[in-house]
Amino acid sequence: MATLTTRAGSIIQNPPFVQKLLNDKRSTWLWLLPRLWLGYKWIDAALHKVGNPAWVSGGEALKGYWLGAIAIPEAGRPAIAFDWDRSFLQILLDAQTYTWFAKLVAYGELLVGIALILGTFTGIAAFFGALMNWNFMLAGSASTNPVLFIVAVGLILAWKVSGYIGADYFLLPWIGTPWTPGASTSQSVRTLEPSPVRVTVDE
Repeated sequence: MATLTTRAGSIIQNPPFVQKLLNDKRSTWLWLLPRLWLGYKWIDAALHKVGNPAWVSGGEALKGYWLGAIAIPEAGRPAIAFDWDRSFLQILLDAQTYTWFAKLVAYGELLVGIALILGTFTGIAAFFGALMNWNFMLAGSASTNPVLFIVAVGLILAWKVSGYIGADYFLLPWIGTPWTPGASTSQSVRTLEPSPVRVTVDE
């Protein structure tokens, strides 16, 4: 269990339920259904785009979405609450990036969905899904994005176990992580019992 030791000598530990939820392989069953559901939602959203020429041939659908997002109505509140985000989308519109960005969104959603269903690099896939949800919400599209975002954050935090019933069972020990590359992670990933970590904090 990860611990934090202060200079006064007191030890602060993670709550047991957090440790079990995010690190114990027995919690993988709790993450399986949210992961499959989130993957299905992304694939379903993608299939409505990859078969639509307005998304994959010219990007007119994304252009219309951005134009609606940056519009400031005469009455009521605009869709975008932050001026910097509106300016950013205006720059993208002026550069006509929607012609290729729409394809990136459509096929990106599909890849995220497939990766989540298969449990392939679950934490990374959930991160990119959450990033898209965050951008949709900034543009004023609430819909199901807040719920999808919360589920994705949970999968990111539980990246060691959220894909355990899936391809990550084999991929994580084989490939490892940037901070522990290669097969050396095999034992730690399979047992999911991290070594104690002590951090000194000034008081």
